[in-house]
Amino acid sequence: MDGGTVLAVVGLAREARIAAGPGVETIQAGGNPARLRQVLDGRPARGLRAVVSFGIAGGLDPALRPGDVVVGTHLDAEGRFSADPEISRRLSDALRGSPGRILTGGLVSSDVAVMTVADKAALRARTGALAVDMESHVAAAFAARHALPFAALRVVCDPAERALPAFAATALTPEGEPDIRAVLGALLRGRARIGDLVRLGRDSSAAFAALARCRARLGPGLGVA
Repeated sequence: MDGGTVLAVVGLAREARIAAGPGVETIQAGGNPARLRQVLDGRPARGLRAVVSFGIAGGLDPALRPGDVVVGTHLDAEGRFSADPEISRRLSDALRGSPGRILTGGLVSSDVAVMTVADKAALRARTGALAVDMESHVAAAFAARHALPFAALRVVCDPAERALPAFAATALTPEGEPDIRAVLGALLRGRARIGDLVRLGRDSSAAFAALARCRARLGPGLGVA
């Protein structure tokens, strides 16, 4: 697997900044899976050696807390994609001994945000997945089309028992940055509460801190080399 660049597929601009580094190309589309597909369709596979889905996720397993890390073994999303076992092993080995919990297991990915506790529970019951995101299925499909190895590393943000506030689905700019005006508008219109923002901020801080720690341990090429 020597030579070439690792493509890190992320949802948010902050995830892209964390993932960036030697041997890594990042690609994101502001948390919009349809736009992400378009961007990837325009990216030739030439020069790539692997595709890694990298970022935060929603917890489905009730035991998982914000900041827990999941290295995917497989992905359920309109079919099942297997993660490359050698890359997954390297990711897990590189993270061994780091603070917090590092788990291996299934992920699930969706074109729409899974916002409610009931929807998270139903998805967990149907798939057995540990966590859910909105990019891994797009990344896995791209990897499969081009016969590239696929892996996923996701950090839990919102736990299974916590619903995402309704405004969260539209609180991003097209560039994947927080849309402060949208958040303030949701507060003014009563679609968001201060308590929701505080909890979401606390959870996301824990998740991004863990993601940054993972990135530091993985090194060049996201640990794939």
